[in-house]
Amino acid sequence: MTPAPSGRSAWAAAVLLVALFALVGTSLLFGSVRLSPGEVWNALFGSGDAQAVTIVRELRLPRALLGALVGGALAVSGAALQALLGNPLADPYLLGVSGGAACGTLLGALLGLGARGAWGSSFALPLAGFLGALVAVLVVGAGASVGGRLDRGRLLLSGVVVNALASAVLLFLLSFGDAARTQSFVFWMLGSLAGATPGAVKALAVYAALGLALLLPLARAFDALALGEETAATLGVRVETVKRIAYLAASLLAAAAVATTGIIGFVGLLVPHAVRRLAPGHRALLVLSFLGGAALLVAADALSRSLFAPAEISVGAVTALLGAPAFLVLLRARP
Repeated sequence: MTPAPSGRSAWAAAVLLVALFALVGTSLLFGSVRLSPGEVWNALFGSGDAQAVTIVRELRLPRALLGALVGGALAVSGAALQALLGNPLADPYLLGVSGGAACGTLLGALLGLGARGAWGSSFALPLAGFLGALVAVLVVGAGASVGGRLDRGRLLLSGVVVNALASAVLLFLLSFGDAARTQSFVFWMLGSLAGATPGAVKALAVYAALGLALLLPLARAFDALALGEETAATLGVRVETVKRIAYLAASLLAAAAVATTGIIGFVGLLVPHAVRRLAPGHRALLVLSFLGGAALLVAADALSRSLFAPAEISVGAVTALLGAPAFLVLLRARP
């Protein structure tokens, strides 16, 4: 049932991994202060100019690693949701998951959960985001439930409605903040890696590992679901259980990413499309999506910091500017 491993997908994984390392290295060079490769190399080991050490080890390296984890998490979440719904347009944003996570995170921030020095501050906001995403998932699931089964067609429509509702709730919550906090929240909602810290990297790594640990074992079930739910059931797949676990795991990945960096669109939609032809099955698709999403967001963040330095633009705007034309090209290239 599982497609045979492909040498092409192994080569693609190797190329993406090399590209990711190269992009992380390049992102350490550029920003409001440009550093030479020698300065970056010395700073990584704590030697050389003190300012360069601070910039590299406390600012740029956590930011690059966080970007890789967020991009990977969003891309895998999109790939899983597309497999779950059998719809290539599915992604965390369209299904209301990102909106629910943003509402949960914003409410948690207003309640002081992410305050510096608070216990578990790095883990608290992603957890609040997941709870918000969970509420959105339950509402979407209730709207899409027919006779105790999740109807894949209704799921997408229900997600669009919940996404619109989440946008309204976000505007409502923003009205409770003062002008300075509202401005920072709006910038966060547009997508930014500016708040990257070693603690945030560790917290997101835990959430990403948990989400991947739940989704990778479902790869064979996703391959069967691509043949249709009835065929998958005859092959021994517990369809409803698989759908619920996949939906929750994809929501966990998207929620942790949104809680950390705000809403970043197009990664979950574009990357699975870009790597699908190189993946013989969903196991390879999930792995390639993670590596592709990680590379894309690290590159987008480097552009957001460098294009108009020392000013910084939203990384969400960069992914939209890159992603929309690229997605149209991919659509045109589809047979």
